[in-house]
Amino acid sequence: MSFKVLVVDDSSFFRRRVTDILNKDVNLEVIGVAINGIDAVEKAIALKPDVITMDIEMPLLNGIEAVKQIMAKAPTAILMFSSLTHDGAKATLEALDAGALDFLPKKFNEIAKTTEDAGSVLRQRVKQLARKKMVTAARVSSFRSRADVEDKAKVSHATTPNAATTTTTPQNQTFRKSSGKKYKLLAIGTSTGGPVALQKLLTQLPEDFPLPIIMVQHMPAAFTLAFANRLNGICKIQVSQANSGDILKPGHAYLAPGGKQMIIDGTESAAKLRILEDNSERMAFKPSVDISFASAAKVFGGNVLGVILTGMGADGREGSRLLKNKGATIWAQDEESCVVYGMPQAVKVAGISELSLTLESFPAAILKEIQHG
Repeated sequence: MSFKVLVVDDSSFFRRRVTDILNKDVNLEVIGVAINGIDAVEKAIALKPDVITMDIEMPLLNGIEAVKQIMAKAPTAILMFSSLTHDGAKATLEALDAGALDFLPKKFNEIAKTTEDAGSVLRQRVKQLARKKMVTAARVSSFRSRADVEDKAKVSHATTPNAATTTTTPQNQTFRKSSGKKYKLLAIGTSTGGPVALQKLLTQLPEDFPLPIIMVQHMPAAFTLAFANRLNGICKIQVSQANSGDILKPGHAYLAPGGKQMIIDGTESAAKLRILEDNSERMAFKPSVDISFASAAKVFGGNVLGVILTGMGADGREGSRLLKNKGATIWAQDEESCVVYGMPQAVKVAGISELSLTLESFPAAILKEIQHG
């Protein structure tokens, strides 16, 4: 079975290029192209693609407005193409806020060193988003089927004297009582789907949140400052892009800058950040969750609550393992609420995470676990 893709761009050259790249995979089929946002909305409704690749700057209706209309009229997994500029970053974040699931640089040499590698990345991302849509649709269908059965059972119980009443709770939606541990740091790692996930989590934390927060989001260098500023404008806590020498303060979240590595130095009572240039070929992720979490393990030991959110791959597994070996607590986002269940699955399968939670459950669970409020 192949996944159906709609390619949206006002450039005929770029439409052909993306179409040729995607059609190289037998599991992908470009079923249509659109030349502007209005065309995209109409074809999303008519063709019902599994995934849409979407440009931002287009005539008649731009990509952001097109995303909003598509998500309202024909919800579809959308991958944005973006320029790696400050304005491009802001527009992409707006598109993600509107419902797009992921983004890639529009210039292929900014995705990978070779055209073939860039093509492989694009095909992989599209298939990941298509699978997410299929899994979600299957679960919605399954949920509706269960709901129908439960509704019939309720009717049957209601007409039967002394019928026993049973209440079921989804496994990953509940949180046990606080472990009673004392924490000094909240550490979060994420990738694909992370910008929206972080926004949903951080906006629910109170202004007097008692811990410093470090965040590692796989994101280009041009995006992290715009993303940190966006979060700072909508959150009660303070959010900033991390700088070398920043002292970790309670109620302040520090976002690792794109293209670099964020390290924690010092002692638990006087911890500060160091930002390192990383031009090595060895590290696939810059910033890397593994590197930041490993440094947190050295400085804070077991007094860390580590959270792995939605993302592709396994970055964060080894850093989480080091934290876990020191006695830290590791939680992971559950599969159903992830855009891509890669990073959370890696820590769960390895037996590192203690709990899987829906994205919506994290804020309350974190506050309860650290015994705040």
